[in-house]
Amino acid sequence: MNIQTINRLTPAETALVEAYTAQVGELPGDGAVIGTRDRLLDDLKKSGLPTRRVEAWHYTDLKSLLRNVPAAAPTVSVDAIAPLVGDAQLLSVLQGTASEFVAIDGVEIAPFAAALSDGSAAAGLVALDKDDAIGKINGSFVRDGYSINVPAGTSVDAPIEIQAVHGAGQVHTRFPVTFGAGSNATIIERHQSATGEAAFVSTISELVLEEGAEAVFIILQQQGADDTHLGQVRVKLGRNAKLKLFVVNVGGKLVRQELRIDVEGEGSELTLRGVNLLGQETHTDVTLVLGHNVPHTNSTETFRNVVFDRAKGVFQGMIRVAPDAQKTDAKMACNTLLLTDDGEFAVKPELEIFADDVICGHGATVADIDKNHLYYLESRGIPERKARAMLVNAFVAEIVEELEDEKLVEALEGVISAWLEKHA
Repeated sequence: MNIQTINRLTPAETALVEAYTAQVGELPGDGAVIGTRDRLLDDLKKSGLPTRRVEAWHYTDLKSLLRNVPAAAPTVSVDAIAPLVGDAQLLSVLQGTASEFVAIDGVEIAPFAAALSDGSAAAGLVALDKDDAIGKINGSFVRDGYSINVPAGTSVDAPIEIQAVHGAGQVHTRFPVTFGAGSNATIIERHQSATGEAAFVSTISELVLEEGAEAVFIILQQQGADDTHLGQVRVKLGRNAKLKLFVVNVGGKLVRQELRIDVEGEGSELTLRGVNLLGQETHTDVTLVLGHNVPHTNSTETFRNVVFDRAKGVFQGMIRVAPDAQKTDAKMACNTLLLTDDGEFAVKPELEIFADDVICGHGATVADIDKNHLYYLESRGIPERKARAMLVNAFVAEIVEELEDEKLVEALEGVISAWLEKHA
């Protein structure tokens, strides 16, 4: 690298380059994987972190917002935490490294580090486009995670919880999951900080649902107050597959959650729900790109956001309907409670429709609590503070209740209530 290139880099970009140089000798991977890592890091170095001039990052200028990147801390020790629901089957990733786990009947599981070491993961370490900063960062640094295969015809009774717990430093994980034809399973991907020290986290989940598979996939992000979380979910839905994808953000200082979904099989159904709770001076961005690529598919996307203090939020939702995707039915909504004069929430819903026989729509609202609802509760003797809390809880609980599983609903409502009690 020449001196001019070094001078153009921000402190965060410089820290990433130096971290790669320091770690590359110990990162798992054969020659093909290391070569891919080198190319991704070189692309990131040349392009830099995205700025607001990049349309997909217009509301999240990562070059400006990412002020620093902590050094890697692979020796930090953290412990697993209690599962979200008591009967969940636990797969722990502690400080970025998959730990020993109890085998799950009928499910094939392997540490992702093994796929890196033997080179089979090389083809998947790609950036989805030139502006895919998360793909470049994660592909350069990923150390471990879990590869999960639910074989065809398998029904997994209890939820599987992938529990990624960290203490500090850098953590880069990946979770490829395949749901075989006719299979059925619920998976919880949970990210949580165990300390108050700052961490830089990148994670990519790759979900493939084959013909007739049915899955519930929940992402629960509970990072620390000073953490950066860059997450990406890549989804491919096969013929007659049904996916319920829930994304819940209740932490992190700087958060970007990308959802890159391709509906590739006729008769498939996607239910996407999200809850974003924002407080203090945090910045949370959820960006969705959903492609309906074949005829006769359905999707609904609903996000609920609550903004306190000086927090800033972003929702970008793009639905693309291909020319051959006739009979597509896609509906997207984003509703926000803005409970402060200093908070912000930007909404950018988009439709690109190239077929003529479709039903598509989107809507967005940003508002305070309905004064009529507040008056109704106060007129029945409920103090204003408690009445406001009840209405906020009801606003987001409506989304969680769509899970239908009583234990999961109760657990997530507990997480949300605890956050609201602390921040409201």
